[in-house]
Order: sequence, then C-alpha cells, then structure tokens
Amino acid sequence: MDRTGISGRTAVVTGAARGIGATVAHALGELGATVAAVDVDAEGLDELAAAAQAKQRRMLACPADVADAYAARAAVRRAEDEAGPVDILVNVAGVLHPGKVAELSDADWHRTFAVNTNGVFHMCRAAAELMIPRSRGAIVTVGSNAAGVPRQGMAAYGASKAAATLFTKSLGLELAEHGIRCNVVSPGSTDTPMQHALWDQQGAAAVIAGSPETFKTGIPLGKLATAEDIAEAVVFLVSEQAGHITMHDLYVDGGATLRA
Repeated sequence: MDRTGISGRTAVVTGAARGIGATVAHALGELGATVAAVDVDAEGLDELAAAAQAKQRRMLACPADVADAYAARAAVRRAEDEAGPVDILVNVAGVLHPGKVAELSDADWHRTFAVNTNGVFHMCRAAAELMIPRSRGAIVTVGSNAAGVPRQGMAAYGASKAAATLFTKSLGLELAEHGIRCNVVSPGSTDTPMQHALWDQQGAAAVIAGSPETFKTGIPLGKLATAEDIAEAVVFLVSEQAGHITMHDLYVDGGATLRA
C-alpha cells in the first residue's frame, strides 16, 4: 500500500542533473512519480533520464535555466503537457559564489539571486498557476541552514536562501486556501560537489569539527549529511504523510545550527 500518495503523480525537480536534485528525482521516481527533471546541464539530464529509464521509471529531461522566467514557465508547461498534471514541485537548483562582501563582484551577487531566489519565484509562479484550479499540490524549496545563521564568506548565498525561504512560506500562506502546501528543507553541510568545492586539504573533517575563528560550529552528529538524507526529507514533505504540514522549514544539518 502506497501511503505517500506520490505514485502516479507528476513531479518537477530543478537542479536535477547532479547532487541533491538528482537524488530527489530518483527518489520520487522510485515511488512511482513521473519526474520532469530541469537543469541547465542538458547532458547531465540525459544521463539522469537514461538511468531512470533503465529502471523502468518515467523521467522527462527538460533543459532550462530557472533564472529565465520564460524558460522556467516553458519547462513547467512541458511537464504538464507531456507527463500529466503537475502536483509536485521541488526547487533544488542553486549556485554558490563564496567571497567576502567587500570582494564580491556584482556579477556573482546577481547570479546568486537570479538562480537561488528568482528561480524559485519563476518556478513556483508557473506551478501555482496550474495547481490552483485543481486545488491540490505540494511545493518544497531546498534552502540552506545558512539562511538562518550568518556565515563568513557566504553573505550572498545566505541572503538568497533566506529570501527564497520566506518567499516559499509566504506562498504557502497564499495557497493554503487552495489546499496547496509549501515547505522548505534547509540542509547543512552535505556530501555533494558543491560542498567539496569549499574544502581545504582537511576536507570533511574540518567541516565536522567547526572553526571557532570563523564563528562556525561543528556538526554535533559527527558526520556530513548525504544527498539521500535531504531527499528523504523532501519526499516526506511532498507526500500525503505530511498532509497537514505547510509553511514549515525543516533543518537537516546534524544539529549544526543548534536549532531549538
């Protein structure tokens, strides 16, 4: 018996070519959803779709830049036309341009918000237009624990994720009357290529231990999150098992931000 209510649904997942996005796409496909995978990396999407099809799962590759409002809407409409009514949207697409504010370029700042914040708006607006008349749907935005705790060298990233988080909660308030739920999953340090790009020679050990000199706590659970850890949280929030949860921000960071 499927208690999730995901089987037979159409899910749109952004940032799906790699990392957390790819893992979310596979997790939803495993539960019987038809997944429309969105990413700027067309080659990566083709590999993802081929892997899904090899396991007899339905996956549609939709190359698009979520920072482009027209492209985002076109991707959602294509999913609706070719895969069926869109009932699930998961916003995972994100970029990280680390750097201290005084040294950050205009281009890095604008691109960070274009993808991490504007992209969430573009995709949510396009999905909401389709979900509202049907009075059903679930949206999850993958944010970051950096949205709630200051981080040196990550002001642009944290600010963009904070904006996306509050936007998603506000959208949840607006869509509640239509039975559409909107939630956020906020990962901490997760074993993905984006995380690896930040490491020095000490790698994961330094992240887990923390760094008092930059006012960053370590991870109490003593390990990084896996992409699967984040995907499980996303799957729960889009499932019928979370049917009375909306406007929630679920931190999946091993206790790194000491959330109450």
